[in-house]
Amino acid sequence: MKNRLSLLALAALGLCAPVASQAQTEIQWWHSMTAVNGEWVNDLAKQFNESQKDYKIVPTFKGTYDESMTASIAAFRAGNAPHILQVFEVGTATMMASKGAVIPVGQVMKDAGEKFDPSAYISAVAGYYTAPSGQMLSFPFNSSTTIFYFNKDAFKAAGLPTDKPPATWPEVVSAAAKLKASGHKCPFTTAWQGWTQLESFSSWHNVEFATKSNGLGGLDARMKIDSPLHVRHIENLANMAKQGLFVYKGRGNVPEASFVSGECAMINTSSGFYGNVAKNAKFGYGLAPLPYYPDVPGAPQNTVIGGASLWVMSGKKAPEYKGVAKFFSFISTPEVQSASHKRTGYLPVTTAAYQLTEKSGFYKQNPGTDVAVTQMIRKVTDKSRGIRLGNYVQVRAIEDEELEQVWNGKKTAKEALGAIVKRGNEPLERFQKANKG
Repeated sequence: MKNRLSLLALAALGLCAPVASQAQTEIQWWHSMTAVNGEWVNDLAKQFNESQKDYKIVPTFKGTYDESMTASIAAFRAGNAPHILQVFEVGTATMMASKGAVIPVGQVMKDAGEKFDPSAYISAVAGYYTAPSGQMLSFPFNSSTTIFYFNKDAFKAAGLPTDKPPATWPEVVSAAAKLKASGHKCPFTTAWQGWTQLESFSSWHNVEFATKSNGLGGLDARMKIDSPLHVRHIENLANMAKQGLFVYKGRGNVPEASFVSGECAMINTSSGFYGNVAKNAKFGYGLAPLPYYPDVPGAPQNTVIGGASLWVMSGKKAPEYKGVAKFFSFISTPEVQSASHKRTGYLPVTTAAYQLTEKSGFYKQNPGTDVAVTQMIRKVTDKSRGIRLGNYVQVRAIEDEELEQVWNGKKTAKEALGAIVKRGNEPLERFQKANKG
């Protein structure tokens, strides 16, 4: 009895054991970043967690963008969705239509009392993730655009200037021919072929990809990529493939490995590929704007947004949303944004971050790293604001299937593009019917 009283006395004085500190509120963040970009995501979470004591961001890789979206839908129905979900840009229309499943980021920030000014973001980025009502629906995160990378060592060996990359498609063909003649087995390749050779190609040349301002003007948008210009471009790539000047290396970002290894000398892909190239390429490399056809009026125009944004899932407690808002405020500071931009090649999504990066001398020290920004901040038109189509993941798969038929010589460019329009309109129509109300 005496011992028990002694223990109680010690406990009352706080001498028996330390009092447990208040538990941190955990915020689950599902993402699709791999390799160097996966390391970046983990570092962002670590930096935020170390900057304060109330919240803990827990990043979890959930597979490809397609896989993470599917997993999140299942998790939401089961009542255990994450707080934050990274969704690629082509999933935007689907997320916007997911009424009840998400909470607009503008509302999350306002309810948490966090300062949030949509006008601080680069307009081409903010506009894409903003509803017609003017409310920003998701948080711009790893925003990217398509650019051109080239191997300077391979160019030098082929007698090509290393300070003047091909600016037009005829120049790409000419450079590819010289690279092949010098012994290069893969002069040119492309990643994300639907995004780079159809979507960005359309906006870069100021031609419609789909009706209704590429889907931004309504759910009844339909595909328009069977135009004479689109056919001409895919025909040109098909001819390059026949001559061994263009080598198809697969879907998505799979072809990027062939550039980093030095196998392919030129590639069209995401600005977000920069971090991988900077870390792993064992050769001199350059970044440049996308090629264009000089005889097309208005070209080059501007490229469209790629990458992904962060969506806030519904059904969580108010203190948890406060943590989400705090995290968004942290990763949108100019210092964090600028550091992320320099490290990855993704766009600095705020004007202040761009200005800070420019002031630091980064663009002068690393020529070409501002290409993505300058391509995006040009004046946009109704044909180049972006592409927002429902069920677009399915449309992208159709684009891959049909373009592969062209590269292997089984279909003409006209046949394949016609098939993309016909087959692609079917999931668009289904999405329209499912979201009439």
